[in-house]
Amino acid sequence: MERVDLVGVGLNATDTLISVSHLPGPGLKADVRSISVLPGGQVATAVIACQHWALRTRYIGKLGDDAAAKVHVQAFADAGVETRITTVPGCASAQSFILVDDQGERTVLWHRDPRLAISPEDLRREWIINARALLVDGCDTAAATQAAQWARAANIPVIADLDAAYSGIETLLGNIDYLMVSRDFPERISGKSDLKASLPWLQQRFKSRLAAATLGTGGVLGWDGQQFYYSRAYKVAAADTTGAGDIFHAAFVYGLLQGWPMQRMLDFACAGAALNCAGAGARGRIGTLQEIETLMSSGQRYPAIYELDP
Repeated sequence: MERVDLVGVGLNATDTLISVSHLPGPGLKADVRSISVLPGGQVATAVIACQHWALRTRYIGKLGDDAAAKVHVQAFADAGVETRITTVPGCASAQSFILVDDQGERTVLWHRDPRLAISPEDLRREWIINARALLVDGCDTAAATQAAQWARAANIPVIADLDAAYSGIETLLGNIDYLMVSRDFPERISGKSDLKASLPWLQQRFKSRLAAATLGTGGVLGWDGQQFYYSRAYKVAAADTTGAGDIFHAAFVYGLLQGWPMQRMLDFACAGAALNCAGAGARGRIGTLQEIETLMSSGQRYPAIYELDP
């Protein structure tokens, strides 16, 4: 099997983007300005982005046998991503319905048929170890854990994009090298509300190389066991924040495989995520490497919400 730079195991979804002026409260209505249907999903989008930046990638996941599945397959093929996809007969592919307001903020409604869950039996070891890095989202925790254990045994770094404390996740956390999670995840696991306490707790408890939380326009804060790293978010004219986290993780993987210092990796990831918010959809504005570097050098950033000791 040909060796790739990144293998991803995890979610795909068909995103129905519904543009509204504001998010209505309970019992209220809002006018719909536009509706568009686009491919998305955490790991699927990150893999597409890395392929866009000339990395070689492999995606492992499940699809139904509907029209949406054909859209995903075509998107992977157009990008040049190698796929190991299991098709489930008589099953609809995963769907997200995303309300996006005038500020680009989103509310997501998500559904996936239980038959689309990836199991350890759906994986093959050679798919995982013939890669330079592994990305998982943890939704199918047992499969993600199996993949991470194979990768770890082969000295392949494991990156996790986690936004929920799924059942059995502690075993997975013990097999992650770069743990980058949503802002409220550390408190859910540690019980500590202050990130300066919960991130070191996570890193020490699960022995990761980095524990970090993404904070939207607040940037990202991380702890590597020795020091904190903080990167401010970059300013763009935001159209839709869908997929920002997916592109953040993709850009972090790119920097990791280039051997960059931690601070540069986090800055690059923040800039890549910000650019994607300028377009609609999870893959609405995957910037070129040069565009990301240009934004990084512009100095257009949100104010810091953390001040680190020198």
